Amino acid sequence: MRGWIQATVLGLVLALPVLAVPVQAVQPDEILADPALEERARELSKGLRCLVCRNESIDESNADLARDLRLLVRERLVAGDDDDEVITFVVDRYGEYVLLQPKFTGSNWLLWAAGPFMLLLAAAVAFTYLRGREKAEPLQEAGLSPEESARLKRILEE
Repeated sequence: MRGWIQATVLGLVLALPVLAVPVQAVQPDEILADPALEERARELSKGLRCLVCRNESIDESNADLARDLRLLVRERLVAGDDDDEVITFVVDRYGEYVLLQPKFTGSNWLLWAAGPFMLLLAAAVAFTYLRGREKAEPLQEAGLSPEESARLKRILEE
C-alpha cells in the first residue's frame, strides 16, 4: 500500500512540469518553414484576440476562427508585409476589438479614462457622504425624547 502512494505522488510530481507548460494551439501544418517568420507570426498572434473566446489570444485558442486568423497572419507575413501592416490589415478587417491591447486613440480614450474617472467619482461621493454623517444631528435633536435617548444609550452600551 505504501509503495502505491509513493508511486502516485512521484507520478504527480513528474506530471506537474508538463501541466505548467502553456498550451499553444498552433497546429503543425500552420508552422512556417522560416523560423524568423514563424517567430514574428507567434509574437503577432499573442497580441490578437480570439473573437470566439474573447480574452484569449489566437495563439492560445483552439477555435476555428482563431486558426483562420493565425493562417491569415502567416499569409500576410509570407506576402512580405511588416508587422504593422499585418496588424493594420487584421484591424481593418475585424475592427479594433481584435487587439488584446487597444490603441489609445479615437473613442478608445474614453474607455481608457472611464476606470480612473469612476474611481475618482466614487471617492468624491464617499467623501461627501462621510462628511455629511459627521454633521448629523445628535440623538436628542433627531426627535427622540430624553427617555428614548436614555434607553437607546443603555441598549448600545450592553
